[in-house]
Amino acid sequence: MAPLPPRNGLGIAALVLGLVGLVMGVIPFMFWLGAILGVIALVLGLTGRGKAKRGEATNKGMATAGAVLGPVAVALSVAMGAVTVMAVDDAVDEINKSVSESRGKGATAKDTGSGGKDKAGKDDAAGSDASDAETYAAGDTVVYDDGVQVTVSRHTAYSPGEFSIGHEKGNKAYKVTVTVVNKGKEKFDTALLTVDARAGKDGKTAESIFDDKVGEGFNGTVVPGKTASAEFAFDAPAAAKTLEIEVSPGWAYNSSHWNLKL
Repeated sequence: MAPLPPRNGLGIAALVLGLVGLVMGVIPFMFWLGAILGVIALVLGLTGRGKAKRGEATNKGMATAGAVLGPVAVALSVAMGAVTVMAVDDAVDEINKSVSESRGKGATAKDTGSGGKDKAGKDDAAGSDASDAETYAAGDTVVYDDGVQVTVSRHTAYSPGEFSIGHEKGNKAYKVTVTVVNKGKEKFDTALLTVDARAGKDGKTAESIFDDKVGEGFNGTVVPGKTASAEFAFDAPAAAKTLEIEVSPGWAYNSSHWNLKL
């Protein structure tokens, strides 16, 4: 009777899984897979060694290597898991800190002498401000806690260009100038600044108008002590009596509202 061929599969599998487990064990968010593969490699390696002792396999060294690499993979996975959890906790803390600090960027308004009323913002522990409860008049300047100041001018009638986008026939178009003054100590990035509008007592969205003169908005940053301005035009129903302009300087700021009488 011919002898049975050596059954070396368990030893080979133990070595391969041990090596893969080592790799997975040092990859963030994949460490759990490394631990699982390490346990399997240990079991297969020990079983493979048993077969080698009984003469059923000839790769005792390979099985032994898999049995050794398995616990190492588990240990690395546990260490990486601890590091990952700590890193995630630190990241969450930083995000919470950033959000908490950003909530302090409330707004107050000052009278610019253009007819707007002087309105003092309310900045409580939760970071709310007056812009959540009231609107400002044309020409009022909203001053944020970090020194950024935003002003919305009085509106003027606007005639959209021939190839404009956003203007509907029969509606009226109005243009305003939004001015940003940076009196803080850090650069202000205008990339996230948005300007939207609603028209009439029902608060219908006033579409932004884009043509060769308006709609480009702000670009770049405003360094401390400098000013930037941009013109925006909006499409409003002919019967609308009010135009509410909403300016949000960025995700870290509360938005502010100007109520313009048409």
